[in-house]
Amino acid sequence: MKELLDRVVLDNTLRDYLLVFGIILAAWTVKKYISLFFTKLMYKSASQFLRGVDQSSLNQLVVKPLARFLAILITLAALYKLKLPSVLQFQIYKYSVSAILHVVGKAVVIGMFIVVLLRFIDFLAGVLEQKANLTPDQADNQLIVFFKDFFKILLIIIGVMLILRYAIGMNITGLVAGLSIVGAAVALALRESLENLIASFIIFFDKPFVTGDLVKVHHITGQVERIGLRSTRIRTDQKTYVTVPNKQMVDSILDNLSLRTQRRGDLRIEVSLQTSSSKLEKLIHGIESIMKKPAVQQAHIHFAEIAGNAFVIQSDYYTAPVSLQEFNHIRQSIHLDILKLMEELHIEIAGANTDVRISRED
Repeated sequence: MKELLDRVVLDNTLRDYLLVFGIILAAWTVKKYISLFFTKLMYKSASQFLRGVDQSSLNQLVVKPLARFLAILITLAALYKLKLPSVLQFQIYKYSVSAILHVVGKAVVIGMFIVVLLRFIDFLAGVLEQKANLTPDQADNQLIVFFKDFFKILLIIIGVMLILRYAIGMNITGLVAGLSIVGAAVALALRESLENLIASFIIFFDKPFVTGDLVKVHHITGQVERIGLRSTRIRTDQKTYVTVPNKQMVDSILDNLSLRTQRRGDLRIEVSLQTSSSKLEKLIHGIESIMKKPAVQQAHIHFAEIAGNAFVIQSDYYTAPVSLQEFNHIRQSIHLDILKLMEELHIEIAGANTDVRISRED
């Protein structure tokens, strides 16, 4: 048995192969339990910050990528104990297979580690968002989404730099110096994108609007669903999904309809010229009574104009900042009550009756 284990196959003994593959098999078998152990340890160490947060949410995001990272790390460490067979010791474009395998292994480990950190960022953002939902201010939720995207992009850039430095062995200092010149040229080419990025910071700190606000910019009216690094997403009243660059949201005249204190309604009634002054007076007093509905906070009614074809009565009234559906219901109720009043007073709308006379000369 000992002679069989000491037998050399592809420059390694069978004992080495069994040991290495046994370690790899054990790592991939218990990877989930090791990951759960580390996750539980991290959850306990941050229990004060994570108070009220279910551990299952952390497990759902972190356990699988962490388990995969640990298994790959142990696998590469175990394979490192084996000698590269001589039949594989050749070069590809002046690079040995051994060097290529080292680069690939280090890049995979760094990449998987970055994936684990990205999942941690998602979990922390979820925890902070859960805490922010307890406050009435929506600006906290905006900042969480913004900085989550920002730190994820920053982490990916750091991961690429680590791969270039520790896997490929590239001199990052020289690379950064060279990229600074290229970056200046790229900045000029991407001037509009940088302006949108700066505008996003202005939106977050100046707070002209927050997520959930009903806004009107240019010809677009809708509810803000998301504020990103480059653009703002708006769900319009037509239920379409519009993306507006942040620069336009900052530079354009923006009407935040959610911040209005009242909703205004306008009414214009053109009454027939056959209507007597007493009936007009009764109509105006009747409209004033209708405008005393609980839903109407303020109203102005006046006899505005004596035109060539009608008497014009104008009114503007204000309600609380209710939804559009509620406002339309109030407006409909007012219009129907006015029509009923005009029917009771036998007042006709201008142009309701038209006499047509035909004369013929003999």
